Amino acid sequence: MSQNRGSDPHQCEIYCYNEEIVEKLRKEVEVTEGLSGLFKALADDTRVRIAYALTREKELCVCDAANIVGCSTATASHHLRLLYNMGLARYEKRGKLVFYSLDDQHVTDIIELALMHHREGKSK
Repeated sequence: MSQNRGSDPHQCEIYCYNEEIVEKLRKEVEVTEGLSGLFKALADDTRVRIAYALTREKELCVCDAANIVGCSTATASHHLRLLYNMGLARYEKRGKLVFYSLDDQHVTDIIELALMHHREGKSK
């Protein structure tokens, strides 16, 4: 099936698709269900800075994270809690201090790969 389209350089000039590829991938893309939450969790400069700091140190207390990124402890706590709630971080309370770390190596890998991509000038 085809029909004429406008002159948007990011859009095909005609509507035409490969039925075999579409049918095969339509079902496969379902594995991404819920994945956008991970990217939403990292779609904030403060959270990404805190997460990056956690790639450089095994764990940080909330006060350390706040001072590293230049925010209040309440703000750091809020962002760390969100990372925890999204499954990207874990925490441990020791006395009066709360220490956070990244949940696993996959989270570190995602942050490091994104930074490498950014440094290469691919991210705009």
